[in-house]
Amino acid sequence: HNVATLAELVAPARTMLAVKANAYGHGLIPLAEAALAAGAHELAVLEVPAALTLRRAGITAPLFAWLHGVDTDFAEAVEQDVDLGVSALWQLEAISAAFLDQPAGDDVVFVGGRGNLLRGPRGEEIPGSDRLMERLLLADAARRSSAGRINAVIPYFGYARQDKQTEGREPISARLVAGLLERVGVERVIAIDLHAPQIQGFFDIPVDHLSAVRLFARYLREKGYVENAVVVSPDAGRAEEARRLAERLGLPLAMLAKRRLGPRETSVTYVIGDVEGKRPILVDDIVSTGGTIRRGVEALLQAGALPEVVVMATHAVLVGGAKENLAHPAVREVVFTDTIPLKDGGYTVLSTAELLAQAIRHVHTNQSVSALI
Repeated sequence: HNVATLAELVAPARTMLAVKANAYGHGLIPLAEAALAAGAHELAVLEVPAALTLRRAGITAPLFAWLHGVDTDFAEAVEQDVDLGVSALWQLEAISAAFLDQPAGDDVVFVGGRGNLLRGPRGEEIPGSDRLMERLLLADAARRSSAGRINAVIPYFGYARQDKQTEGREPISARLVAGLLERVGVERVIAIDLHAPQIQGFFDIPVDHLSAVRLFARYLREKGYVENAVVVSPDAGRAEEARRLAERLGLPLAMLAKRRLGPRETSVTYVIGDVEGKRPILVDDIVSTGGTIRRGVEALLQAGALPEVVVMATHAVLVGGAKENLAHPAVREVVFTDTIPLKDGGYTVLSTAELLAQAIRHVHTNQSVSALI
């Protein structure tokens, strides 16, 4: 009701309009008009009915609605780096999806939420299975709205560890998720450091498998960790990525020989390669309990490595005793990317927004993504 006061509160680019559920047809429209008159360039609302009310009232300013289950800060960072002049086209409420604008013929890019658990606008927890269903509904809505190409950006591909049957009578969940994405009309997937590269074969559509190696190499150079260092792979499965990092930095490569004792328990039997007197850079794709990291650090110390281990991993799942395992006194620094938001501090987090934005831009302009892989 007070435009002068509102003008002082309006952010240069965006105004958040938070209203009660029963206010959609009353105070919302005058409030939005006052915000635009005071200098707001974009409007953001917390509820889908509010967004639809503004559109029906003829307010054509760029409008952003809360997408339940998606990390909006992450999506905005990617959008800013993409710089394609594309505004938010869609919104979601509960388990129904609709487009605010007509996406017919347009490239639609869904930037998937990070991690297994996020929070909604009221602080409620949103499990990864709910966000998967939301992504499927949005893709189906885009397909039925005659969208041009539907691209799914999935920084952390959930269920990736279930890529084979380790015992009888188990699902291959990664294959199932791939089939669901294809069935609803997704035509391309962009992911970062899949747990197993073979997961790309579960899809019959293009999969751009990006790597965090470039981010890790740049950070290690900036911090001066390259001198007298050795890149260490925690197992044979990550040896190829560790080799690429070692080649970028001009460092030797070592590997830990691991023996699996159970579905979630492993032991490090010995170290392959020379690590004596060197600073180990231990590189992995996922850290869940951190048990492999702790046992790997202890094996490296027994092999004569310096107690200055730098741990780097793409996806910080961090469950169970991960915090205690990563707090080993010989660990100098732990570095993750932001594919999964971290609840606890004490770790260095590298942004993947620029990497994903470059991939989206290349796909949108029909350029090769190989240079980013």
